[in-house]
Amino acid sequence: MKNSLFDRTGKRKYLVARERLAFVRAACGEDSEVGAFCLTLAITGARISEVLALTMDRIDSANRAIVFETLKQRERGIFRAVPAPSSLIRRLTQIRRAPRARIWPWGRTYAWKSVKQVMRKAGIADWLCKPKALRHGFAVEAGQKLVPLNIIQRWLGHARLETTAIYMNALGVEERNLARRVWGAVQEAISRSDTRTP
Repeated sequence: MKNSLFDRTGKRKYLVARERLAFVRAACGEDSEVGAFCLTLAITGARISEVLALTMDRIDSANRAIVFETLKQRERGIFRAVPAPSSLIRRLTQIRRAPRARIWPWGRTYAWKSVKQVMRKAGIADWLCKPKALRHGFAVEAGQKLVPLNIIQRWLGHARLETTAIYMNALGVEERNLARRVWGAVQEAISRSDTRTP
């Protein structure tokens, strides 16, 4: 079940686009540090530990990117630049820290609880209120927006393309539209029978 978009009970592990947007809106209503942390997770797809390790000198304003150290791979010193909108870059640079100091000097538990609290404010189902659901949601949406797989792989810091390819199996708009073609007359018959039922 590790490399699946669903847990052992069949529940999805990722946020759909509507849930991601609700989370972003809720994060915008938080204080500057918690809000910026949540937005960084949602917009970049980075791991919670990678965002916590972020220092001010890794915000590349000129290039509109955030440079993360990929912490899941075996060796240290592997960095990746992930594009970020100007609005997020601006929020991050407004937080006052020394250049080499961590932007968020919190522990992992506080960060996790903060994200979960914002997810609940966004109305996200409790079983999905996990920071990793943001990462998965980012990857799924990137794939559905036709971002090339190798770019998604680089943004997520995956060592293997096969790991990234799992996100292409998520149900998306195109697949729903194809299914609607198949339903055609069947859906129409069901709709007519619903109007006749008292």
